[in-house]
Formats: sequence, structure tokens, C-alpha cells
Amino acid sequence: MNESATTDRRELRRAQTASRLTSVSRRLTAERGLAGFTVEELCDEVGVSRRTFFNYFRTKEDAVIGVDPDAESQVFAGEFLARGSRGWPVVIDDLLELAIQHFGALEGTAQEHADFFAALDREPRLLQRFIGMTKERERQFVALVAARENVPTDDLRPQAVVHILFGLLRSVGDRVHALARPHDLASLLTDSLAAARLVMAEPTSRKAHP
Repeated sequence: MNESATTDRRELRRAQTASRLTSVSRRLTAERGLAGFTVEELCDEVGVSRRTFFNYFRTKEDAVIGVDPDAESQVFAGEFLARGSRGWPVVIDDLLELAIQHFGALEGTAQEHADFFAALDREPRLLQRFIGMTKERERQFVALVAARENVPTDDLRPQAVVHILFGLLRSVGDRVHALARPHDLASLLTDSLAAARLVMAEPTSRKAHP
């Protein structure tokens, strides 16, 4: 087996281990709160050592939040910028496509999403951290879009694109949280974007009618 294949397999195992640690930590937090279980209990259930846990996360709180958002955002930004400016209509498509590929909040089963939101509901400091991360990520996305489209960050267009994207993410997240059966999150997001575009494309005279 060549070195590249070995590296790919190693990275896949790391990603799977991190995902499993996050999934189980979210469930345990939803059930018991952060103080209701130890790192050792989490590791026993996942089948890894305490040392392995700390190779991935500093704290249980970090495990619940998931992958390193800064590292993931850097990769996301590089791929978004590499696509180059191709006009405003495709900006939100690029953002949504890459968001589906990259961010852990869009992965997993309906139960895993329910566990995540239940953990946030149970632990106010986790909720505050998540809200803060979301606001910071929105700010980063506005700067990223402005850089690619060569406009200032106070231009209303990058702000509008990012607000639409995060509105879709929140809306779909709420729907998944409220429903018990599994869902294809990518389809929910793309369908929601298509619906928003249909509404915005309606003639003003039609929208004026009650």
C-alpha cells in the first residue's frame, strides 16, 4: 500500500473516532448533563483510551461542540476562494454546497441532531458558546464572500447572502430537531433554498395580494 493510501486511511480513522466521541458525548450530555459523566465513561463506551480522547479534544465541552471550528473554517475558506468569482447568483450555491460537505452540524442521524440540541438546552454555557461561534462564523463568512467578490465587507450583498444561508441552516436545524424520523439534510437545505428563490422571484404584483 502506498504512502498516500495509508495516510488517507489514517485520516479516515481519525475522523471516525472524532465523530464517535462527539456523538456519544452529545447523547450523554443530553441525558445527564456535562457533570453527569466522566471522560473515562465516554472513552469506555467509544472503545478508546483517555489519552486518545485528549488527542482530539481538550474537554467534554469541546467534544460536544465537535471538530475544531477554526481548522475546518480554514479549509472551507480555501476551497470557497479557489472556486473564484463567477457572479452573485452562484455565491450562495457555493456556500451551501461546501457547508454540506464540511460542517459536522449537517451530518449524522436525526437522533444525533436531537441529542445535540437537547445538550444545548440542558447546558446554558454550551448554548452560549454555540451562539457565539455562530455569530463569529457569520462574520467570517461575510468577510470571505466580500474578499472573493472584491467588495467591502460593509457591502449589503455579502451580508445578505450570509444571512440567507444562516437563516436556512437555522430553519432546517429547527425542523430536524422537531421531527423524530431521519432526514436527508442536504436535500432539506437545497429544497429550502429553492423555495426561497421561488418566493423572491415572484412578481411584486402577485406578492401584494393577500
